[in-house]
Amino acid sequence: MRPFPSEFRLRDLAAITGEVCELKRNPYIREANEASEAWFKSIGAYHGKTLQRFFSHRFDLFAELSFPDADEQHLETCIDFFFWAFSFDDLSDEGELQNKPEEHEIGVKLCTSILFDSAPKRTGFPYARMLDHVWRQLKHTATPGACDRFARSAVEFFNGQLQQGNNRKLNRMPTIEEFIPMRRATIGCGMVEAMIEYSLDIDLPDYVFEHPTIRAMSDATNDLMTWPNKEQADGDYSNLVFIVMEEKDLALQDAIDYVITMLSDRVDEYIALKRSLPSFGFEVDRELARYLKALEHFVQGTVVWYYSPRYFRNIDISDRTELLIPVFKSSA
Repeated sequence: MRPFPSEFRLRDLAAITGEVCELKRNPYIREANEASEAWFKSIGAYHGKTLQRFFSHRFDLFAELSFPDADEQHLETCIDFFFWAFSFDDLSDEGELQNKPEEHEIGVKLCTSILFDSAPKRTGFPYARMLDHVWRQLKHTATPGACDRFARSAVEFFNGQLQQGNNRKLNRMPTIEEFIPMRRATIGCGMVEAMIEYSLDIDLPDYVFEHPTIRAMSDATNDLMTWPNKEQADGDYSNLVFIVMEEKDLALQDAIDYVITMLSDRVDEYIALKRSLPSFGFEVDRELARYLKALEHFVQGTVVWYYSPRYFRNIDISDRTELLIPVFKSSA
């Protein structure tokens, strides 16, 4: 891999996805977030400065932008989901299990038991207890199909994390072709889609989600969310930009521009897929339109949230037209 420069330029990614995805805010965010933060504190996964740092990542802003039409109760569960997913993901990304795939696998088994065992074992593992809470809330109002999609995607999420951990342990960088589906899994895109269904009590037949065009649209929106994501500053090079640098033998700026072109092309592909949608009948089409609008809200909320301090340290992002970003030293 070529050496890194001291800085790079970044176009406004939200303007690219904003061609098709609307940005909107949820008016219930303050009340929902207060309840969710109190719940997360009660779990005891984080304390002191670690807890403060975790909350500083502004998951409330993420939820406010990503679930703008959810009512307060559903929004609270969506924030709870974020708290579980990001705290569990951080265990393998930068936490105590980053270089311990065997111990991470034990945690995965405990979480999997919550979703699939008729009488899951009681455990002190805080991440399994958090998932149990979210799972109970989801099953309370979501359709059986949404619950099934959440559970199946959670397995993909866990397996993707384990694979990523093994790659890190072996110092192995995947190819672009390998990385794209793996990243969809490690970021939990299928779980996100199920939470979108839950957030608005969407009720669509399973055959709609199995239709090739809907599957392709799902992949496209997942890629729009995942390709811009993943900071270099934690010393983890398992992200698309660095994989492109390695595979295409490009300098950092050229690799970033290459990925941005991929992102723009993916927006065009999504627009074309949306235009080619078949009709499933009036009632189903109306419900599908609600779902796709909510999915687009989530995409745009995600991309805008990527400009939060979780990923941008002490950088003025008031004008995102073309940012000049310093290449951070690893904090590992």
